[in-house]
Amino acid sequence: MKNLIRTHWGAAAVVLASLLIPSNSALANWQSANLVQRLERDGRFTTLLTALEVTGLKSTLATGGTFTLFAPTDAAFAALPPGTVESLVADPPALANILLYHALPGRESWIRLLKDSTAETLQGSPVLVVREGFKLLVNRQPMLLPWLPAVNGVIYPIGGVLLPPASPTTIQSVADVLALDGRFTTLLAAVGGAGLGEVLTTGGPFTLFAPTDEAFAQLPPGTVEGLLADPDALRAVLLYHVLGQRSGVVELLASRTAETLQGSDITIALRHGSVFVNESRLVNANVSSPNAIIHVIDRVLLPPAAKPNLVETLQADGRFGTLLTALQAAGLDAVLAEGGPFTVFAPTDAAFAKLPAGTVQALLADTDTLKNVLLYHVVNGDKSAYELIRERSAETLQGASVKITWWWGRVFVNRSEVVDADIEAGNGRIHAIGSVLLPPTQ
Repeated sequence: MKNLIRTHWGAAAVVLASLLIPSNSALANWQSANLVQRLERDGRFTTLLTALEVTGLKSTLATGGTFTLFAPTDAAFAALPPGTVESLVADPPALANILLYHALPGRESWIRLLKDSTAETLQGSPVLVVREGFKLLVNRQPMLLPWLPAVNGVIYPIGGVLLPPASPTTIQSVADVLALDGRFTTLLAAVGGAGLGEVLTTGGPFTLFAPTDEAFAQLPPGTVEGLLADPDALRAVLLYHVLGQRSGVVELLASRTAETLQGSDITIALRHGSVFVNESRLVNANVSSPNAIIHVIDRVLLPPAAKPNLVETLQADGRFGTLLTALQAAGLDAVLAEGGPFTVFAPTDAAFAKLPAGTVQALLADTDTLKNVLLYHVVNGDKSAYELIRERSAETLQGASVKITWWWGRVFVNRSEVVDADIEAGNGRIHAIGSVLLPPTQ
């Protein structure tokens, strides 16, 4: 399995590399060309060259370096609202601020950019580089092919103009990466509403499966508002998106399942070339941050509904009315509802009916004796029928032990036959028995 996963992701890297690595003729071309000359020879960057000239950055880009330049094409500038380019040309400091946001110090390979995910620009604020399918995106703008190496750096043509944040930002936690990406306003609001903001910024390391705003919008109407009004439920949903360690996509696929901080497991699978977490498709994998690795997903993960507790399970079954009355009379119903895990040997109503006439009424009138009898039906821990048969006996909460035997395909607790085994509940399990168990002293 692990080799198959590595082959899949390795093939993706080979395709990307084959598209991005220049030909021999291109290599010969850049050996004597600086970044500005590469832009001029390409022909797609007349607006960018004009902007560099206006701001006085053209000579720096030609003779300084080395630099990594995200270069918007003429089409990228043309996609800006009408009059934007003209107003920027008339304001060289504002234009220079934007242009510096497109440049990194040093020559950064696309592999390094993907591995680090964020990189600080010459403007001072970071950009975010992610992979989506076979595309590379910087601040959600596509990096176009081919890239252009030069003697003093490298150029990555891009299909949109990058706009720096209104105020300088730094990347100190996973929350900063989510904010920089721009697709996670609902998730960040939910984290704050659940009181998990400090954990997200100072805790870790984590693995975060991050639903986009579009993913939250797919939930039924009113779901998000309902969650925001119920911090406990919201916290459970959010913790179902978090693992307590860093796990890359290859590691997740190899393990197939992972336990979340909410307590329930998620499943990870490769289907038709895409990675799925439960039924949510992974859009961007292995986005790095200081305290977490982020996997962007297209649907909100909802934890499985909690199983009913032991008392609720007995109530829903319908065969245990007398037992439930006895548990309430002895004050043990709350213990079985909230404590555990427990294993309950539960006499059915038919089992209580086998007792001599007046016995049940006498027990209900003597709560100490009743409690003693009932505790003889409860064992600490969640014990399956198979475990009980293997162990042959079990110590009850009353203090004495019961004997477990298997005879011709039937299981007995002392001399009471198990008529329905392994009824699971949220805090244990129930084995229905055909006779009431009486402690040795009774």
